[in-house]
Amino acid sequence: MAKSKVRKKAVYTPPQKSQAPQVSPRWLVPTMVGLWLVGLAWIATFYVTASTGTNVPFMSDLGNWNLGIGFTAIILGVILSTRWR
Repeated sequence: MAKSKVRKKAVYTPPQKSQAPQVSPRWLVPTMVGLWLVGLAWIATFYVTASTGTNVPFMSDLGNWNLGIGFTAIILGVILSTRWR
């Protein structure tokens, strides 16, 4: 009967942790939540004023660009959420 080959590699041992856990800055979470709420409030305000025909000086001049401003704030909040530890 044939003899089995001996294993040449050592058994795998995972590397030790070399870093301490990172902590997110204190400003990150309030900024992230604030951007979400500002974006949501901007879009909601735009829709309410547009549906009622109310003329808001700066917002009425932008037209549908208000959606871009609101969604940009929300997307920036989501990007910040990826940095949260």
